[in-house]
Amino acid sequence: MDFLADCRTRLAFDLVANTWHPVVVWALRHGPRRHVDLRRTIGGISAKVLTEALRRLEFDGLVERREGAYALTPLGETLLAPIEGFGRWAAEHGDAVVAAQDRARSA
Repeated sequence: MDFLADCRTRLAFDLVANTWHPVVVWALRHGPRRHVDLRRTIGGISAKVLTEALRRLEFDGLVERREGAYALTPLGETLLAPIEGFGRWAAEHGDAVVAAQDRARSA
């Protein structure tokens, strides 16, 4: 399969290319959360960056705002399994990637 500029696979990669987007989606997996609670749960994210991420995820149809809280849409819920898969891959192979980076820095 070719990953052309307008292909759906590339669109999917773009959805998770931002560091914070999958983190925000994952943080919403147990139900709606207010902005302040999301920020506390995630840690290390500024209010501005969280707001930008939430707006983009809303634009993409993955998150919606309900009564002052943010929640995954049914479409957003479909992204949980791929995010979990990335997490499993990272747990299995993250050390190998870090070792390769260390070797490259030392070369």
